[in-house]
This record gives sequence, structure tokens and C-alpha cells, in this order.
Amino acid sequence: METKLFSPYTIRGVTLKNRIVMSPMCMYSCDTEDGKVRNWHKIHYPARAVGQVGLIILEATAVTAQGRISSRDLGIWSDEHVDGLRELVSLVKEHGAKIGIQLAHAGRKSEVDGEIIAPSAIPFSDQARTPKEMTKADIEETIQAFQNGARRAKEAGFDIIEIHAAHGYLINEFLSPLANKRQDEYGGSPENRYRFLGEVINAVKEVWDGPLFVRISASDYHPEGLTVQDYVPYAKRMKEQGVDLIDVSSGAVVPAKINVYPGYQVPFAETIRREAEIATGAVGLITSGWQAEEILCNGRADLVFLARELLRNPYWPYAAAKELGTTIPAPVQYERGWLF
Repeated sequence: METKLFSPYTIRGVTLKNRIVMSPMCMYSCDTEDGKVRNWHKIHYPARAVGQVGLIILEATAVTAQGRISSRDLGIWSDEHVDGLRELVSLVKEHGAKIGIQLAHAGRKSEVDGEIIAPSAIPFSDQARTPKEMTKADIEETIQAFQNGARRAKEAGFDIIEIHAAHGYLINEFLSPLANKRQDEYGGSPENRYRFLGEVINAVKEVWDGPLFVRISASDYHPEGLTVQDYVPYAKRMKEQGVDLIDVSSGAVVPAKINVYPGYQVPFAETIRREAEIATGAVGLITSGWQAEEILCNGRADLVFLARELLRNPYWPYAAAKELGTTIPAPVQYERGWLF
């Protein structure tokens, strides 16, 4: 049986062998707290490549030490990080998967010691620290840090870069009126709130000519926050700037109650794909082969991003292929396990 899920997908000269993507998920496993790749990463990510995931995107990788979510996050703020990342890239590619990296800055949601920064001096919650409002110099330095991270990602051999503009982290904070109360050119109007992301994209593209994704939070789940309709013009802007695909998630810029159910975020990806005419990735409790196939065959998204399901089962693609009545290659070492 021919399936959409197991058909190849080419973006800017990079061909994924199927439409299955491992979503970025923080591992908090850098026990040395220096941002460097550890043994855990060298086991965790290649295991999913052996499991036949088409594209593996590394967890949120900090472009500055101050921009880590936690002290145990991976980093790409120093040239000293490149060797470890290059080894990890090689291990994943050895098993036929493509590999991406998510460049990130946690903004006001950083839990590292010391000063934290954000577009405005507004804490994430009543229990959170109050960040410093970024100066123009802070903004310029952070944009440069994203560009430096992209350069290092290229040196390490990554196939794809994703810019993290979701989940209430720094870029998402600039985009949302709930977190951005600035009165300068980086705040106020939707165009001004987009400016920081637009400048990050331009800076990254100066050093990176491969496929570029952006992860967004398409709903703030708040009456005064952004909705998917607010993100349609943003997605059009990203497309004009050369972004290839929008990875459509939602929430987490402010504490909110979210009604979660299978595929609950897929309509966001479908709306942006249709109205902005840009490729999208769908996320959100996608757990079965038929569910993934439906999303793709009905044109709701171009790729399916799995998170927790790939934590539970690194070999999910084999289970999905069996469910869909098709077969996929297995490493020769594992063939005896899949042929009978």
C-alpha cells in the first residue's frame, strides 16, 4: 500500500525519506551544565534514527548561556559546542535520518541563575522572577547570537534549522501583546512586535541557505492574546523572508487552561497552510499511523511532528507502517525481528 506518511518530502534540496518528524523536546541532560553534548544525547537521538524517523530535530539549543531554559540545556553559544554537535549529527545521519536543530532563547522563562531578559519587565507568573526589559543593545546582541548559532549549526553539519518562536520563550514574548508592552519600534503594533523575529530570520539567512523552519504558538489561549488568525499574516511575512515551513504548536506565553485531545493543534496548522499558502508541520497528540495519514492526505499539513509518542516508542514508524499495511526498511541487524 502506498502511503503519504512514508512518501519522501523535499525542502530546498534536502529530501526526508518520510513525513515523520521528531519534535524538539528538552532532555535536561547536560549534567556538566556547560551546554555540551553528553552520552545521553548520543544514545537518545540516534535510537530514533534507527527507528526510521525521517527528521529528528534537536531539543531547544540555547544561543546564549543566559538564554537556557535550565542549566542542563544544550548550547550553541560557543565554538566549543561544535565538535560534540558534529559527532551527534554524524551518528544520526549514519542511520538514514536527517537532523535539524532548534535555536532558542528562553527569555523570561529562563530558570538559570542571574539576570533574565525579556521584551518587557513582566514576569511569566506570580511565582516567576521579573526580567529586565531589553535595551536596543540587548536586542542587537541577541540577534547576533542567533546568527552565530546558525553559523555553528552549519559547521556541525545540520540539515535543517528551526527558530524557536513558540511556547512563551523570548521570540514568542516579542510577538504576543500579553508579554510585550514596549513603546518603541519593537512593540505596539503587530508589525512592530514581529520586528524582532523578522530580524532574527534575516540574520540567520545571511549565514544559512538550507531549509529554515519556525516554530510558533498559534494561540495564546487568552482573550487578549493572539489567535491563529493573527498568525496568518505573520506566516505570510515569514514566507516572504524565505522560511520554508511553519511548525505549528500553541500556548505557554502565559499560564492558561488548555483543552487537550488527540490532534487538538492540527486545525491551527491547517489554517496557516491554507490561508498563508506555506508548508506546515502538525503537532499535538498524534499517536497512530492512521491519524498521521489522515492529516497528510487531507492536506492539513505537510509533515507530522511526534513528541511524547516517540519517547514511549523509538520505533513508532514500524508500528505505523504495520497499521497502514505497508513495509519500511529495517537495519540489517534488525531484519529478523520485522520479517516474521
